[in-house]
Amino acid sequence: MIPILDWTRATTDPDAFTADLGQAVRDTGFFLLKNPSVPAGLRADTLQQAGALFDLPEAEKQAISILNTPHFRGWGKPGDESLDESSPEVDTKQTFNIGYDLADDDPRLGQQFRGLNQWPDLPGFRDTMLAYYDAAQAQGVGLLSMLARDLSLPPDHFAPLFDEPLSALRLLHYPPASGADGEIGAGAHTDYGAVTLLMTDGEPGLQVRPRDGDWTDVPHVDGAYVVNIGDCLMRWSNDIYVSTPHRVLPPKRQRRSVAFFVEANPDALVEALPSTGTPKYPPIRAADYLQSRLDATYAPKS
Repeated sequence: MIPILDWTRATTDPDAFTADLGQAVRDTGFFLLKNPSVPAGLRADTLQQAGALFDLPEAEKQAISILNTPHFRGWGKPGDESLDESSPEVDTKQTFNIGYDLADDDPRLGQQFRGLNQWPDLPGFRDTMLAYYDAAQAQGVGLLSMLARDLSLPPDHFAPLFDEPLSALRLLHYPPASGADGEIGAGAHTDYGAVTLLMTDGEPGLQVRPRDGDWTDVPHVDGAYVVNIGDCLMRWSNDIYVSTPHRVLPPKRQRRSVAFFVEANPDALVEALPSTGTPKYPPIRAADYLQSRLDATYAPKS
């Protein structure tokens, strides 16, 4: 069962919220978050703009292809990405990635993961996406503050490690199932980063596979985020928290969703946090860990 947490309780009853959150991230690593801090109107505008993007002619989307840049920003056509690295299948979804936004003259341009976003010619698209990026990042850091409490760390422990983040805003479009053998919307995978915030249009398809169970449908609750722990935070917590495999089945109707992957700053050192026991992994820069995962995801299938 996927637990449902109410973000308002992080303020009204932080001890109880922390206890429920701690259990959720240890058991399945997935939960639903009601009443998030991201405004409902902004969430609706973001989904609407995502739909407009995917409805553009393919030639316009190809002009802002994710393959145009080494910084993983832009549109991905079906087949550009395969999340299940062990499977020959390719994902049927379309994607659009937006990263930490930099000005054209920012001196960090050209550094690892530091590039310019690619934007479609759609009124209001850029402003909406950047507003959503900032709001979702703030929600993610808020959750990290509660996770710090759960690990007996100062609530602001993570804040300075996530203020110039590698976080990615990803728009997703899954076409209706065609009935072809071996078809998959998004192959089985775990997420790479710290925390993922997902909102959907309500069309079913997302499933999780708990470590001791079978594939289970993730329910839809209007206005709630689906939240899960990523591999980087699992490593950071010395495997106290659980990053759980999930997938998206080909939907009966088109399915659109918006994922926000909360990632640390590039130079943040991912190493076992205090009080988590003997380290199971060597320290690694957040950017280097992310690079290793993306290289496998975008490698051509043999």
